[in-house]
Amino acid sequence: MDTSNQNDFFVIKALEDGVNVIGLTRGTDTRFHHSEKLDKHEVMIAQFTEHTSAVKVRGRAVIQTRHGEISTN
Repeated sequence: MDTSNQNDFFVIKALEDGVNVIGLTRGTDTRFHHSEKLDKHEVMIAQFTEHTSAVKVRGRAVIQTRHGEISTN
């Protein structure tokens, strides 16, 4: 596995109460393995790991990465 991107982090800022951040596993079967709920104005700093290959965000939020900023609204 290429670990060069594992040091990259991203920021999720909730724009409303109840934003869900869900971590998805690596491997042959993709499954949920971690979940967080953010309230309005809360910020989460996260990174991909050997266990996490994707992150799903539900609700209004801004996601910032070194590649740019994405808004879910």
